[in-house]
Amino acid sequence: MEQNTSINVTESAQKRIQNLLPEYESNAFRVYVTGGGCSGFQYGFKFDSEEAFDDDVIDFGHFRVLLDSLSYPYLYGSELDYVEDLSGAKFIIKNPNAKTTCGCGESFTV
Repeated sequence: MEQNTSINVTESAQKRIQNLLPEYESNAFRVYVTGGGCSGFQYGFKFDSEEAFDDDVIDFGHFRVLLDSLSYPYLYGSELDYVEDLSGAKFIIKNPNAKTTCGCGESFTV
């Protein structure tokens, strides 16, 4: 697992991002937080070719992970992982800042 000051990215997540790169015209994967979800905030993931001046950029050589300045405080110290299990395959966030999460783990409160 890659250690960073903002968000840790597991080897599984790194491999999945790298495997998806050929399908997208970007080498940056954005992790962000938006309002909504059953617990107040929800996580979002997308390939993004636009890097903002205030993004936190984590460089892995073949790709970068981007965190926007509004999402940064909510995601600081979190771990991005990619899991495949009976419920499907997906990126997940293990967030020590979340006070509560919903049953599916896709939304949270702070």
